[in-house]
Amino acid sequence: MTILVTGATGNVGGHVLRQLRERGVPVRALTRNPAAAKLPDDVEVVAGDLAAPETLDAAFEGVSAAYLITFDGSDGSALTTGPEIAKRALAAGVRHVTMLWSGQPGPLEADIAASGLSWTTLQPVEFMSNTLLWADSIRTEGVARDPFAGLRSAMVHEADIAAVAVETLLNPGHNGREYVLSGLEVLTVPDKIAQLSAATGRDIRFVELTEEQARARLRDMGASPEAVDHVIGWYADPPVEGYTVVDTVERVTGRPARTFAQWARENADAFR
Repeated sequence: MTILVTGATGNVGGHVLRQLRERGVPVRALTRNPAAAKLPDDVEVVAGDLAAPETLDAAFEGVSAAYLITFDGSDGSALTTGPEIAKRALAAGVRHVTMLWSGQPGPLEADIAASGLSWTTLQPVEFMSNTLLWADSIRTEGVARDPFAGLRSAMVHEADIAAVAVETLLNPGHNGREYVLSGLEVLTVPDKIAQLSAATGRDIRFVELTEEQARARLRDMGASPEAVDHVIGWYADPPVEGYTVVDTVERVTGRPARTFAQWARENADAFR
């Protein structure tokens, strides 16, 4: 029962890969550049790109289920190749796909649902790893920079997103489900900084970016214009789901979601 993991070097995909391996499940990792992928030696790595479905036949061969991202890994734009992805997955005998929603509207989810494949969609709120955007400036200046200081967020740990994904890939009962995922608490920017300060033993200051400065930072990171608009729009006017705590992680996995304080301790070295 081989599981295909796309985005296997990403913040969530990496956790999906590790958790499947810990459960003894054979894993195949899809990446656009296998030579550059730093993955364990016992993981089968294949070249392919969800934006170019003609490259996916070898990836889907012999796979029982697949973890898919709904966005182009090169620039964050929504994938429009859903019908061809579904066609090739079905032809290879894939039975179920779990999709990580990017947070922006896109056609892939609807295309997969219309194809006849069994599917689950994961809709996480803000990733805790988004705070890694502050890592360089905290290390060098003791400063975190972000727009919209008043933002509230029910941030979710990437390992919890992965844990839900793994359950949906390995166990029945998740077909047609759309799971909204959050952490255990609603945090403000000062809350995040206080917890990072406690984890790192450093005094961290906050400097609020203007919207244009935030847009420029995203563009410099390679984000598409659509992705920039989406991210800035979300921060400026987050949906109620973004600051609402839900118990999905515990309901699906049987254990509570992790806290940001735990994430901060696990990743403290990135900010020192």
